[in-house]
Amino acid sequence: MSRSIHIFRNPERFIAGTVGEPGDRIFYLQAIQQARVVSVVLEKAQVKILADRMGLLLEEVRRRFGAEVPDAEVEVGDLNPLVTPIDAEFRVGTMGLGWDAESGSVVVELLELTEGELDESVVLDDTDEGPDAVRVFLTPIQARQFAARSSRVVSAGRPPCPLCGEPLSPQGHMCVRLNGYRRGQFEVRVEPEEDDDSDDE
Repeated sequence: MSRSIHIFRNPERFIAGTVGEPGDRIFYLQAIQQARVVSVVLEKAQVKILADRMGLLLEEVRRRFGAEVPDAEVEVGDLNPLVTPIDAEFRVGTMGLGWDAESGSVVVELLELTEGELDESVVLDDTDEGPDAVRVFLTPIQARQFAARSSRVVSAGRPPCPLCGEPLSPQGHMCVRLNGYRRGQFEVRVEPEEDDDSDDE
């Protein structure tokens, strides 16, 4: 069966967002062009990696090709939530990132998680065999805004424990750094903060 590749050459939106409460969030990427909406599910760490690598790619493009690239400090722009209902096409395994000099676009490719090793030749390629994919072409400003929003989405979760770095939650936290220092484990509690609508997805 041939693979399905969803291509967005002029997306109106390409965003990261979540569903659920901090500590139990599901992360999505969503591409929208006219009436077409494609969503994929992935891990929080993948969102962070993609945002970080996108920033590095833009700096490299500016240095090597002299392309017009906006500065890293940009307004997020799109703060609207994901389009619902969300019907994820697949869970992301491999991610590809590149620069299309002809269109002056950052190209993001998200490949479906598969069992076994993936032939990397299918990344950013149109071969008939391989996992399903979503390919999105972003202008440099769209890429910067995606990275800025993604960083905000990732950091909107639970704050880290100052001792062990593990996420704190309103229900309490059993800190492993204090295990054995006192009899039993020491419970570190964090008071729930008031909701900030600007951070909600």
